Amino acid sequence: MISFLRGDGMTIGEVSERYGLSADTLRYYEKSGLLPRVPRNAAGVRDYGTEELYWVEFVKCMRDAGVSVEALKEYIRLAQEGDRTAEKRKEILTGEREELERRIAVLQKALERLNYKIDVFYGKMRECEDKLKNRGMK
Repeated sequence: MISFLRGDGMTIGEVSERYGLSADTLRYYEKSGLLPRVPRNAAGVRDYGTEELYWVEFVKCMRDAGVSVEALKEYIRLAQEGDRTAEKRKEILTGEREELERRIAVLQKALERLNYKIDVFYGKMRECEDKLKNRGMK
């Protein structure tokens, strides 16, 4: 899951660039509890370490999959409680997977319909072109 983690010392700008998230989004994730409190260096600048980068990547992956902020907050809250919440966390992820599979099925149907429309349109367009060519040749 972790595509690239560097040790301590990444600024919010570096993290933003690496993960394609705005600094505002990262601040929101931190403020809302989706990320642990990011430590700050002596100058007061956020100092993302390996653990914070793990959570950034995890949250980004889950959000990209359509997992709701509320479900993620609950998952992260439970994760902080330790192993005794493993089954509940699995239930959250399983439920989110089922929802994603449902959305994929809806999108697959839409894609099939769009492909059909394109094929029909292209077939009709070719028929018209052929008729025009044939008329011009007479």
